[in-house]
Amino acid sequence: MSLYKPSRDQARQFLFDAWAKFKQHSTLSDLEKIAVEVIQMHPEYHVILDSPARYVHQQYFPEMGETNPFLHLSLHLSVIEQISINQPIGITQIYEQLKQQLNDSHLAQHDILECLAETIWQAQHNNQALDSETYLSLLKQKIGQH
Repeated sequence: MSLYKPSRDQARQFLFDAWAKFKQHSTLSDLEKIAVEVIQMHPEYHVILDSPARYVHQQYFPEMGETNPFLHLSLHLSVIEQISINQPIGITQIYEQLKQQLNDSHLAQHDILECLAETIWQAQHNNQALDSETYLSLLKQKIGQH
């Protein structure tokens, strides 16, 4: 699996494997430990992660109101990584402010996740690179909403 550009199926398999290893009390890598923490915050996805053969190729259609659990969990992992390395610069402070305002780290991550998803969508829609200034601007708006 490519470390930086896993395929959709590789990313999904990572989540399936981390969850299975956790349930079997196997040793987890640091990244798997973080993934399991995120998975535990989402009990609504446990049935999916318990059935890899059934869901590994499942399609999800946001325009039909469907949430892609694998994308959601992967965005959580991205947000956690961004916060841990403060990239883009300022995200860690914004996260701390959101966490304090909401009194909930999971909800604060969701606010950031929404901004990241919007930034990714805009970049894809405009066929451009991710714009960290737009991302930070969206994040700062979240602070003002709470």
